[in-house]
Order: sequence, then structure tokens, then C-alpha cells
Amino acid sequence: MNESPPSKDILPRDELVLLSCSEMAAADAAAVAGGTPGAELMEAAGAAVAGAIVEHYQRQPVVVLCGPGNNGGDGFVAARRLRAAGWPVRLALLGTPAALKGDAAHAAGLWKGPVEKISPQLLDGRPLVVDALFGAGLSRPLEGEAADILARTDALGLPVVAVDVPSGLHGDTGEVLGRSVKAALTVTFFRAKPGHFSVAGRHLCGEVRVADIGIPESVLGSIRPQLWTNDPALWSAHLRRDDLADHKYKRGHLTILGGAASTGAARLAALAARRAGAGLVTIAAPTRAVAVYQAAEPGNLVAECDGDEAFGELLADERRNAVLIGPGSGRNERTRQGVLAALRKQRCAVLDADALTLFADRPGDLFEAIGSPVLMTPHDGEFARLFPDLVSMPGKAERTRAASHRSGATILLKGPDTVIAGPDGRAIVNVHAPPRLATAGAGDVLAGIAAGLMAQGLAPLAAGAAAAWLHGECAYRFGKPGMIAEDLIDRLPDALETAMN
Repeated sequence: MNESPPSKDILPRDELVLLSCSEMAAADAAAVAGGTPGAELMEAAGAAVAGAIVEHYQRQPVVVLCGPGNNGGDGFVAARRLRAAGWPVRLALLGTPAALKGDAAHAAGLWKGPVEKISPQLLDGRPLVVDALFGAGLSRPLEGEAADILARTDALGLPVVAVDVPSGLHGDTGEVLGRSVKAALTVTFFRAKPGHFSVAGRHLCGEVRVADIGIPESVLGSIRPQLWTNDPALWSAHLRRDDLADHKYKRGHLTILGGAASTGAARLAALAARRAGAGLVTIAAPTRAVAVYQAAEPGNLVAECDGDEAFGELLADERRNAVLIGPGSGRNERTRQGVLAALRKQRCAVLDADALTLFADRPGDLFEAIGSPVLMTPHDGEFARLFPDLVSMPGKAERTRAASHRSGATILLKGPDTVIAGPDGRAIVNVHAPPRLATAGAGDVLAGIAAGLMAQGLAPLAAGAAAAWLHGECAYRFGKPGMIAEDLIDRLPDALETAMN
């Protein structure tokens, strides 16, 4: 009988929420409907930008580039506040003051200095540039005077503080529309947006500060956001603590389908799963490779498993509550049948690498078989083989959500901006990962951590998020060049301790 605990899902935290552009507009509207004037919100936003500049930089000449909308209104407020603090400020507007509307017009009316036109001469003397041209909701490519001044700013290497996002960076998709500018500091409001944590966003935004501008936290209740940044607060309560009543089967029994050739992949995954807390890990190996697995790590159990049906027979033992298939298993019928057998047996499963690629010709066969908790961990190439029509969908979070909804599995789409998404639309963005994770075997370790956590009862979304964060934490702890996949496993106990505390 399976004695592992029931599935444990993420614990959503309001402070980790990411808001889309439409959700942020809804938050603004809810605050105004609740009695906070829009002009007051804009004043607070501009004040936050000015305050961040004063805190971050020594007094110096500043050029504030204002756009024709509310982002420009924030820039007018920031310019007025900086001038009041004794900073030398020039302000330039894309368009004319007469064309401004609403709160932006009100903010512009409070600025008593000259309003200049956008021109390259503004950058003479190498000033600090405040980019308040366009916010996160820009829907068309940045071009003309705005694009030219930002290109010139980049070419000169001037320090830039961006309001909301660097102009041209889309807040939802994280894609650059036309062109953008590299900021040292980005000040956004109430909650960050998905675009801040895309690959382009991480390159362009610099340090991201989220300012409180008076929008009440209660507005999140009506918005019901479903996207979070990854943090142990979402899942650490489910990491297994010491219990005097524990025994190994309570911690779950993971079975990994090992291959005959690339044996190192399954071994790395098995070690990672054991370090992550799985009570037992068995590698189901072809007879000709059993000796290789047995001669390796003594704590890994090894079972002979030949033929297309053997894996299913192994899973007749219900204590084998979790499976991992893909790392080194081989692109063959044995792997395909192993996947289908695990899904027929309703085991919680992590599917990676070969287990995904094998279904590229008929992905529907895989999706139709999914009825138990399943986590898929593709990289971009594997994702494209299973979901070729989704590759061009803008926004990594939306691509991953769509794939999860279609397949019925939780999807962990790997990369520097890893996204973990469930079939119900909830998603988590993980950026707790250094570039040195780009090394052979690191993906096998990630899959092993996730499978080990699922064996202990974590739901796929929680297990995927925890594995991604712990994986990155292990790499950060190594902290120097030369890291290889084996180094990650050695640091997993410390990473777990950090997450639990």
C-alpha cells in the first residue's frame, strides 16, 4: 500500500504576485473606485521614482524623457520632485503639453520648468536619463524620435532609470517591441509584471524596485491573479521535516527507468532524488547494464527490467508511488511503453528528455493517457516537438499555460526564465538560477529533485517550483566557475535547509 502523504499544493502569497498589464489596470481602477484619486496614485508613483534616484545616485544633471500617456505623467512628477530636492533637471516631452489628458495633464500642469522637445542634444554632458516615455502596456513597436533617443542613450552608455519598464519592453510577454534601452534601475508600482522577469527584461531592467503607491492589497481579491515569482514561501511548508514516526516508505519510493547507454543520467537523477528526501530510489535497468548501475552508488537500488512490458510489471508494487522516465532511458519502444504503463498505473510521474521526444510524432497519445499527477520538464527544443504550434505564442508564461492546459500535465519549461504552469492556469516564474547551470547533466539533477519531491507527496506545481528554486540555489552555493552537475547534488542538503528556514 502507498503510504506517502497526500499531494501538497503551492500556498499562494500576495507579495509574490505578478500582474499582467490588464490586471494592473484593474488594480488602478479598483483603487480609484475605492476612493483614491488617480492623480494621487500618479503623484505617489512619480515620488517613488524620484526617491529611488535620490537614494541610488549622487546629485547630478538629470534629463527626464516623458511620453504622451500616464508614464509621462509619472515623469513630470519625478522631475518636479527632483528639482525641489535641488537636482538640476531638464524635461523633454514626446508631443505637446496640450495633447496630454487626464492625470498626466494635471501632473504636467504642476511642472513649472520648461518643456523641451526630444532631441539628441538633451544628452550632451552625459546626464542621468529618466525613461518615462512608454510603460508596460505599449502595443506597437517603438520607433521615430523615441527609438532614436533611446538608441543614442545606449550608445553613450548613460545611466538610465526606467519608469515601470524600459520603454519598448512589453510588460506581459517580456518581448522588445522595436527597440528598448538598458536601465540600471527600474521602478514599477504595486506589483511587478511578467516582462520584468523575461530574459530580455532581466537584461534591460537592471535592479527592479516595486513601490507602494497606495493601492490597497485588497484589490487582489477581485483580480484573482494566477502568476507568482518563485520563492520558498510558496512551497517550503511541504518540505519534509524530521518525524520520529518516519520510515522509508513514508518518504516515497521513486522508480527510474534507466537505459543501457547513457547510464550517468539516471544515476544523477537517482542521487538527486535521494538527496531531495525520497525514501527509496530504484533504477529499473536493462540486464546488460545492471552491473554498471550496481557498481555505482550503493544507495541506489537496481532492478532488472527488460522488454516493453517489464516496467509495468515492476509497478505492480503499489509502494512504488512515483516514477521518473526520460534521463538516459533511450528513444526506443521500451521507454514509450514505460511511460504509458506508468500513466495506466496512475503513478505520479516526471517525464523528461527521451520520454517527451518519443511522442513528438503523436503527442496526442501521451496527452490522452495522462490522468494522474504528471510533471513534464522540457527545454525549448523538446517543447517545440510536442507543441509546435505554440512556439510562436508571445510570452513564455502564456505558452507554458497553453501547453499545460492542452496536455493535462504540469509543464516546467526550462531556461533562465523557467516557467512552471498547471492545467488550471496557475503559473510560477523562476529566475533563481545562474547561467552556470548550462552544463551537461544539470537537467537530470533537476528532474531527480522534482521526482523525489513528488514521491514525498508534493503536487506537480509545488514540486516543479521547489525543484527549480533548489536547483538554482545549489548552483549559487557552488559560487565559482567550473561547476558540473555532480556539484549540485552535494549542495542540495544546504539548499533544502535554507528553503525550510
